[in-house]
Amino acid sequence: TIEKENANNANLNNSTNPSEPSTKETEIAQFSTKIYNKDSKRQNNITITCKALTEKEIQPGETFSFCSIVGKATSSKGYQEADIYVDGEKKKGLGGGNCQVSTTLYNAVLKVPELEIVERHQHSGKVPYIQSGKDAAVAYGTHDFKFKNNTGSKIKIIMENTSSNIVAKIIKIG
Repeated sequence: TIEKENANNANLNNSTNPSEPSTKETEIAQFSTKIYNKDSKRQNNITITCKALTEKEIQPGETFSFCSIVGKATSSKGYQEADIYVDGEKKKGLGGGNCQVSTTLYNAVLKVPELEIVERHQHSGKVPYIQSGKDAAVAYGTHDFKFKNNTGSKIKIIMENTSSNIVAKIIKIG
């Protein structure tokens, strides 16, 4: 009967092929920051940036560059003007919110000793979402956040965001 055939097909799909290696994924770090500024344009930018970064894999020995992955914040990518810091002063600019994403990721990276910080910049002013000295400002073309994967394994970044917080996870693959 059709039901029996479907059951047999389901069993075939559930069987594992011993010649195919299974890829084990293990979370090795997680960090979150609270979103204090609920501005819809800033929330939009955070979502775009998190989507650009999530599932990004970094090979052993490879250097990750936030700006290379995210690229320049442009209106054609959907970015909107929100608060940014320029020379210590708050202004409006495309991609406002990106620094909170990079800061969240930076603090997750700090939890893994084998991830080497290659480039990181502090804000020119105090930001509300992290203690002083723990931020990672980014500005395409001038300020990047980079780290090198010295874990000996492939890793993956998972970025999640809600209206209340941003979560960065580092996943070891293999």
